[in-house]
Amino acid sequence: MDSPLAIALAVVLAALVGFALGSFLGRKREQARREEDRVQARDEASRILERAREEADSLRKEGGLRGREEAFRLREEWEKEEARRREEVERSERRLSERSDSLDRKFDLLNERDTAQESRARELRQREEEVEKRSRETKELEARAREELESLAGLTAEEARRQIISDLEDEARAEAAQKLREIRDEAQRTAHREARKIIALAIQRMAAEETAQATVSVVQLPSDDMKGRIIGREGRNIRAFEQATGIDVIIDDTPEAVVLSGFDPVRREVARIAMEQLIEDGRIHPGRIEEIVGKSQGAVEEGMREAAEEALYDLGIHNVHPEIVKVLGRLKFRTSYGQNQLVHSKEVARLAGMMAEEMGVDAQMARRAGLLHDVGKGMTHDHEGSHVELGYDLCSKHGEPPVVLNSIRAHHDEEPHHTVEAFLVTAADAISGSRPGARREMFETYVKRLERLEKLAMEYPGVERCFAVQAGREVRVMVQPDQVSDEEMSQISEKVARRFEEELQYPGQIKVVVIRETRAVDFAR
Repeated sequence: MDSPLAIALAVVLAALVGFALGSFLGRKREQARREEDRVQARDEASRILERAREEADSLRKEGGLRGREEAFRLREEWEKEEARRREEVERSERRLSERSDSLDRKFDLLNERDTAQESRARELRQREEEVEKRSRETKELEARAREELESLAGLTAEEARRQIISDLEDEARAEAAQKLREIRDEAQRTAHREARKIIALAIQRMAAEETAQATVSVVQLPSDDMKGRIIGREGRNIRAFEQATGIDVIIDDTPEAVVLSGFDPVRREVARIAMEQLIEDGRIHPGRIEEIVGKSQGAVEEGMREAAEEALYDLGIHNVHPEIVKVLGRLKFRTSYGQNQLVHSKEVARLAGMMAEEMGVDAQMARRAGLLHDVGKGMTHDHEGSHVELGYDLCSKHGEPPVVLNSIRAHHDEEPHHTVEAFLVTAADAISGSRPGARREMFETYVKRLERLEKLAMEYPGVERCFAVQAGREVRVMVQPDQVSDEEMSQISEKVARRFEEELQYPGQIKVVVIRETRAVDFAR
């Protein structure tokens, strides 16, 4: 019996033989598989290579066809570009050819012009030589003519030149004076035509009443017996009356009349009304006199207020302060050179308003300024200062417009005229104050003014006589004909007029007339 060791060794040996045989067989199968795989791979590679060759041949054929098409296309494009460039070259060549032809023509024209300029230059040089030659001949002829003229006239060239210049100066001066006179006359005709038209129309449209208040008032008496009652016992009644009114009572031989004298027109009107009421009542004694004077004073103040309101109503002026209305009413009894100031103010307002309407400016404001331009004259009896400053302060205090304030000062040249209405008020004031009959002037003052006018005009050389006519509104100047020429007459009239403006104060305007008379006298025997 075999031992277990032998069995184990046999098993091991069998296992080793089996493992070796299995390994050998496994290698053989692996080698066979690998050989088979190589064969398959070789066949696959052959097929892939064959397909690659076929595809390469196909691609090579297709690429050659595309290359030929691309080459054909590129050739066509090149041919087109070449044709385009050839056309551009041809067009450039044509333009160059045309420019060359144009330049050739211009060169030809320039050559022709150069030729013509050269010929003209030659002609000009010839003419210049001829002109120089003629100039020399002319100078020689002038020299000979000058010598002949000097010998014939007995004057040298310098003396003749001075004589000609003097004659020309006289002629130019005469022509200048004549022209100056024509221009001035034309300017006066055109510049003053419309002004005269407006002023004349305004004057014609207004029928102003001429009033003049004196410094006395006459009261009619029913009988001369009333004079004794007015005087009273030992003159007590007349003294009481004069003390209450501030007016002098003159009782003289005038039949059935008593005279009230005083410079204050308001007080004189109060005294007149009081005297008439006392005479009508018949009871005349100091107590009654004081009572009647008080009532008369109230009546006069009421009358002045009503007169002012009536003037405002007639002129269509509104919104005037009561204090201004009160002072304006006092102008009813205020006179200047015999002219009633309320009437004068109404005249100025109407004239200024009419002229403003003609000129197309504010007629309402012009009438307001015209009515209030002399309102200060209603305060001169009770306040210090000129009527201009008093009126300006009053209107400024109570809110009058700047146009009114400027008109108050400007109509006496205390400030410049800032508005058209102020100019119109000044013109209307001069018209109202200077019209004939508007004012009374003292005879001595009137004579002195006329003498002053004649004296100023006589101071100019060549003036022989002078006469102031038409109440000093025209001055006629007689000149000596051998000393004053016709051209110098206008200069004298202008100088005299300017002298009047600078040295004299006068209403309105003064016309200066220069008269030159030449007479030729002979006798037939």
